[in-house]
Amino acid sequence: MFEEDPQAQDARRLPPLEASRQAAPHDDALQQERAERDARARGVVSMQAMRDAIKASASTQPPLHAVPRVKRPDAAAFRARAEQGLPFLVEGVASRWPLAALPPSVLRERYGHVPVRARVGDYIGTAFAPDRAMRDMAMRDYLDLAEHDGHALPPYVGNLELRELNALCHWPGWFEKMGPPRFWLGPGGTVTPLHCDYDDNIFAQVWGSKRIFLAPPHHDAFLYVKPANPVLFGSPFDPEHPDFDRYPLARQARLVDVVVGPGEMLYVPAGWYHQVRALSFSLSSNRWARALPLALRGDPALRRD
Repeated sequence: MFEEDPQAQDARRLPPLEASRQAAPHDDALQQERAERDARARGVVSMQAMRDAIKASASTQPPLHAVPRVKRPDAAAFRARAEQGLPFLVEGVASRWPLAALPPSVLRERYGHVPVRARVGDYIGTAFAPDRAMRDMAMRDYLDLAEHDGHALPPYVGNLELRELNALCHWPGWFEKMGPPRFWLGPGGTVTPLHCDYDDNIFAQVWGSKRIFLAPPHHDAFLYVKPANPVLFGSPFDPEHPDFDRYPLARQARLVDVVVGPGEMLYVPAGWYHQVRALSFSLSSNRWARALPLALRGDPALRRD
């Protein structure tokens, strides 16, 4: 009898590709159901009301010319600063994680069997499409592929729950309710294109460095955005290679960039657009809050009864 390769057994632990794909934008009933479910999870009257409130609040904030840095805040200090609705960088938290102390070679030596899903091909051009090219494989096979792939856009492992790695991370209790940690792995040159998530986001850089461009929520009017789902909006504009002939309104968008280094964390408030590029071989992790954004905590009109 044929004996299945253990790596193939591990790969089956991932959900089928269809489970990770976004709903087709034209499926209005499914999108409405998703929006209602997302609103209940965040305790708001509707996702549209929450998005509108985020943009209205952001329009009253002073321009952000540089991302400020803060030392390890406690939960009260973090929330007080986050309620201002502006991004900031936190030093000295992720650098204490056991995972941060290990060399990247541990991925092959200790976790080579772990199943991953790699984004391949033009995953930037199809980032917000209902379908895009993915390949399931073991970690060691992905590392081989990433090392020897000759394309300008390297294959990218992104937005995956890797519990084996998260066991070596100690997340601070800054949010009352958070989604599971997601991991992002790849060589220099991997890119997550410009988009916003309508959830507060804490992004931890474990190994390597990434350059992140940021734009405020109410500048979506200049960024030609389209919804992928009620909490994710994408933009075709590339702040690294701006095409103002094609996207002339983008000249009005106020963008700021920051390099997030090993051991640092970036707080990205709900609704802030961001584009992420790895400057070197990188491992990052993030978590999204699943509650009313901190910048809107003082707005009782948004809360569900």
